[in-house]
Amino acid sequence: MSGHGPSRADEAGEEGSGTVPKILVIDDDASIRGLITDVLEAEDYEVVCAEDGFVGLKLIETLRPDCVVLDIMMPGIDGHAVLNRIRGESGSALPVVMLTAAADDAQAWQAWTEGVDYFLAKPFDAHELLRFLDSLFAEQPVG
Repeated sequence: MSGHGPSRADEAGEEGSGTVPKILVIDDDASIRGLITDVLEAEDYEVVCAEDGFVGLKLIETLRPDCVVLDIMMPGIDGHAVLNRIRGESGSALPVVMLTAAADDAQAWQAWTEGVDYFLAKPFDAHELLRFLDSLFAEQPVG
């Protein structure tokens, strides 16, 4: 635990539900996927990774994650297209955090207009991602 309050396991034990938030990380950069996985697993989140948007969309359907961490710039289908498909599926309210190395105002504005829940520029502060997730799961039950 890194000092962000009780761990997911502590909270699950207190509530007796045993439900751990499942985070899907979609990024074509293996080092970024690994970094995010390490940070989130240290806080007792369940993490599943996809190396591109196509795989990510399939995993959203089959795994039903509680939140998606999504890179914008990926080959094949970019993060904006993935987000549009997520929001297009019966107006899904699945929380989405977008990451981008190109932290320009146009990218951020496009993400906000497409319905992103949170936007982080790379290199990002892992504590900022954790604060958002802690807030998200404090507000809404998992599952």
